[in-house]
Amino acid sequence: MSQVRELSEADLDDFIAILANSYPMFQLNTADDRQRTKQRLLTRLAEPTNHFYGLYREGTLLGGMLLHDFMMNCLSTKLKAGGVGLVAIDMLHKKTHGAKDLIAFFLKYYKEQGATMTLLYPFRPDFYKKMGFGYGTKIDQYRVRPDDLPGGGAKQHVVYMQPDDTQLVGACYDTYLAKTHGMIEKSAIELNNLFTNGENRIVGYKKDGAVTGYIVFGFKSAKQDNFVHNDLLVKELIYTDRAALAGLFAFLRAQADQINRIVFNTQDEYFHYLLRDPRNGSDNLIPHVYHETNTQGVGLMYRVVDTPGIFRLLADHNFGDQSCRLKLTVDDDFFPENNTSTIIDFVNGRPQITADDADVVAVRLSVADFSSLLVGTVRFRSLYAYGLADVSEPNAVALIDRLFRTEQKPICTTPF
Repeated sequence: MSQVRELSEADLDDFIAILANSYPMFQLNTADDRQRTKQRLLTRLAEPTNHFYGLYREGTLLGGMLLHDFMMNCLSTKLKAGGVGLVAIDMLHKKTHGAKDLIAFFLKYYKEQGATMTLLYPFRPDFYKKMGFGYGTKIDQYRVRPDDLPGGGAKQHVVYMQPDDTQLVGACYDTYLAKTHGMIEKSAIELNNLFTNGENRIVGYKKDGAVTGYIVFGFKSAKQDNFVHNDLLVKELIYTDRAALAGLFAFLRAQADQINRIVFNTQDEYFHYLLRDPRNGSDNLIPHVYHETNTQGVGLMYRVVDTPGIFRLLADHNFGDQSCRLKLTVDDDFFPENNTSTIIDFVNGRPQITADDADVVAVRLSVADFSSLLVGTVRFRSLYAYGLADVSEPNAVALIDRLFRTEQKPICTTPF
């Protein structure tokens, strides 16, 4: 019988041995490698918002995971959310439902903590889709020549950020978080790690004693046999006004003599409008004459664990100024506590849970697709057209689409 319990320091060596085989890219091949990893994990254990849990059967550790307590801006409302990472199962015990047991515990744990939303980065999207996680915003990778960025910004306000600027950088991030759906609060340790990571360079737009934008970046060789041929990798780009963005782009544009391409990983679907030439240098054509501008991928996935609870927390959110009574049935076989029907009375966009089922429009869909619909990464009209959502009154499709349409898709820059 499976037991999931919190890992102690004494369990870490066994867990690291499992990680070494589950994540070969970590290169945990020597005793020194594993000792350094153990120290990093001990640092994580010391953070009150991180929790290591292990899966045991007959007293043997078969796998584990790292849980993260988050505060998330969801539709302009701060919500508790739970994240999970480092999910690993021993190679000898694959296909024994170990990952399923861990994720089931993860969902129950955060619902008991009062969270209504959970999220993760999937090692395989299809695996977690079966467990009820819905796709988040896609990420676009652009490879931009420096001189294709817009010019004209005030580069003189761009300076290197030092550890003494940590609070200013954090304040800039918090301002961006407050107005950006999907962003997660940055912990003090995460903020400090921006400066302690030796691979990072940080520049900020600093004026009148305030930082209103910053870039965290590093370098990567663009050609193995040419040491002066490098790409600049933008790891984090945060800005709170147009002047800061323009100034930061002016800084990047000025690197044209040294930098081959600037690599942006962005969830901004309109990013290509910024660029003089958005092509990525591949010279690929998509029929008939569409020039390849970027590569795209799915990553962060969202999952609601308490459907009526999240609508109660979003009581002040305006769902499209629409008025209707919706009977929402969410199919959630993996987490039966959330396999339920909820009646929501929307009045001028404001939701209220009710027991009155008179004149309801009934909607049914999976928890994965509902989670994506709620955060705004998919339109209801598309789910209905694809046969992924059912509605009792087809004439109500447009109304429900307006209910759940968001001004922006969620943006999240937090790796975990």
